[in-house]
Order: sequence, then C-alpha cells, then structure tokens
Amino acid sequence: MVDVVTFGEAMIRLAPPNFQRLEQTTSLDVQIGGGELNVAVGVSRLGLKSAWVSRLPKNALGRLLENRVRQAGVDTSHVLWAGDGRMGLYFVEFGAAPRASSVLYDRAHSAISAIQPREVDWQKVFEGAQWFHTSGITPALSDSAAEVTREALAAAKQAGLRVSYDLNYRSKLWSPEKAQAVQEPLMECVDVLITTEEDTSVVFKIKAEGKTNGKGFTSVSAQSYQEVARRLQEKFKFQAVAITLRENPLVWRNTWTAIAYADGKFYDDVKYELEIVDRLGGGDSFSAGFIYGLLVKKSYEAAVRYGNAFSALKHTNPGDFNWATLAEVESLLKGASLRVAR
Repeated sequence: MVDVVTFGEAMIRLAPPNFQRLEQTTSLDVQIGGGELNVAVGVSRLGLKSAWVSRLPKNALGRLLENRVRQAGVDTSHVLWAGDGRMGLYFVEFGAAPRASSVLYDRAHSAISAIQPREVDWQKVFEGAQWFHTSGITPALSDSAAEVTREALAAAKQAGLRVSYDLNYRSKLWSPEKAQAVQEPLMECVDVLITTEEDTSVVFKIKAEGKTNGKGFTSVSAQSYQEVARRLQEKFKFQAVAITLRENPLVWRNTWTAIAYADGKFYDDVKYELEIVDRLGGGDSFSAGFIYGLLVKKSYEAAVRYGNAFSALKHTNPGDFNWATLAEVESLLKGASLRVAR
C-alpha cells in the first residue's frame, strides 16, 4: 500500500551543458521529469510511500524512464505499457541574464496522450492510499487524457482520498479558453488547489491587483495574493488554496515563498533568497512538501513551511527531481547555516 498516488506524463529531458545553445552543442545531459512524477519522488524523499500512474511506450526509452523512477523510490506497478505512441522529450537551454532559460517540447503523440477511459483500474490503484495528486498538464495532453483525469478525480473522491491539483497552465499545450472550459468542472473533486497567481489569472480570470511604476514593473501586495486565494476558495469551495510566489530579478537569483488559505485563515512563511542551480520542478517540490505537512504534521502552517523549504532546497540541485532529505528540510526550518558542513 502507498500513501500518495500521482497521475501524469513524464518525459526525458535533454539539456546542452555549460549554457550552450541547442544549435551549438555536441552533447546532451539526460534527466527525466514530469510534474506529477516529481511530486511522487518528492513525497518519497520525505518518507512517504508513493506510486505514479502513467502510460509508457514498450521500448528502451520507456524502460529507462521506469528504471529512474524506481531508483527514486516510487512504485511503478500501475504504469501501463503501450505498443503505440512514443516517449515525450523536452529540451532545456539554460540562460543567464539577460537571456532567459527556455524549453522546447517534443511530446506530440506520446504514449500517455492516447490513454483511454477505463484503461486504469482506479479502484485497485487507490486501495489503501490517502492522497491523490494530478495537475493541469495531464488533461491538456489530449481529449482522452482529460476524460481519464476526470475519471481518476471522481474515483479518488469515491475512494475517500484527499485530492490535490496543481493548475500548472502550459500555453504550448492549450489555449486559456480550453483550459478553463475543461478544468472548471474538475474542480468539484478537488480539495486542495495549488497554483500561481499567473496561472490563476490566465485560466480562471482571477488576478491580483498591482501597481505599475514608470519603468513598467508591477508590484503586488501580499493582501492581493490573499484576495486571489480567498476568491478561489469562495468560487470552488476548496478545503485549501496554496499560491507559490516567485520573484526573479535575475535568471539565477530568485526569491521564493508561498501562502495558503484554509478554514478562513491565511498562512504564510519566510521568503527564501535562492542561488539557483536548476529551477525546474520547484513548484512540484512545494506540492510534495505541502502534502507531507498535511498528512504527517496535520496542519496548514506546517504544510506551507515544509512545502516552502523543500522547494527552496530543490533549486540547489540539477534535474527535475528533488534529492533533498527530510533532515535537510528540518534543518533549514531551524535556520541552517550556509557554512560548509564538516
């Protein structure tokens, strides 16, 4: 039995080393990642048992990906193996100010995009589990993937699991209009929404009010983000809404924090100053820490603090997966020193 089940696509990630562009590189670093998989890995690192549900091509690339997932401590026994479709790829060019990092997707016709309703035995998958997590990336993959997402959410609620959903809007997968039309009905099965102010504005047309100075920079008050969270809860009747907040004055120097709204109360935490090694997967690590805080510590205050700290640590290692430990998270929560640990 597992504590947390996640469902979604994972891809092989290919990146030129040493800040090279794709056009100039002669080698590529191979990693794997995907929003929901990153969450499954994250909660496993924090000590929970997790399983990831997906559909992979029955070939060497599919096996490569499954082997990496199992290495990270995640149960893959519910993964479907397909004779059709392919493994999705994505390429990352790491930038440096003033050039932003960029992602190039090559994921069309991936095996999971052809997944069909009733192909997964959700009753069996959810047996003994406590939590189900998916994101807005999964229903964006295809109409059938959207139907399976709806099926999974309904089955999770029927099985008595707590359900979290990361809005995770991807403009390269669908339009704001379709994202809203498909996802709004799904929200009736969601207990915890995890999002950013930007994604909320694009998909649900709920946005924070800010002030723009003469140079075109917009500052948004903490009260405005709280209002976004409150309006989301009011509209969709979530148990909780969590919003992650990133400021990126430079590509490799960001700040990171988060807030949550639940039971009529707001929860916030410290703002971390980040020296970034790799920011991909940072939001997924927040989700993992937030889930851990609620399942193990059983409080929203702990959920925000653990999610925030676990995400901050994720930014310090390469790849989509978070290789931080629970001990490192708790040390950071106590105010860990930046001196060399000897």
